[in-house]
Amino acid sequence: MRSNVTIPDPDPSPPAEPSAAPLPEVASRLRLAVMRLSRRLRQHAPVGVTQSQLSALATIVVQERITLSGLADAERVQPPSITRLVDVLVAQGYATRTQSAEDRRVAWVAPTPAGRALIEAVRRQRDAYLAERLRSFSPEDRAVLARAAGLLERLTEDPP
Repeated sequence: MRSNVTIPDPDPSPPAEPSAAPLPEVASRLRLAVMRLSRRLRQHAPVGVTQSQLSALATIVVQERITLSGLADAERVQPPSITRLVDVLVAQGYATRTQSAEDRRVAWVAPTPAGRALIEAVRRQRDAYLAERLRSFSPEDRAVLARAAGLLERLTEDPP
């Protein structure tokens, strides 16, 4: 026969709020989660194009036309590295490079239709993967993730 006696919880304190977690622990968990998600998303990339090339091409597509030095700044790499990367994108037919008519030291990079199509295809594949994964979350959890997306975007900005 079962007893109706209730056993008190040995620790009556409420569970800790997420905001009460120590910052180093939050930073560590966030870093690990972002790295793992990034790794999963990278699996949805075409063969023969590196992540660095995709990142630079995405920047070129967004900007429509950008100087090599501007692209190096945006990608946070040294100019010789961006030159080699753009050489590959041009050879693969994803971008064009033209010398500035005003200043021959300046080279402009623009996406080709094939480059735009590649970035759009990769975005569609990655968005579809995430949308499928998000279907298993409750509406409340999806709302939390929508808010978190904005906060993560803030983390990518340079501090003032």
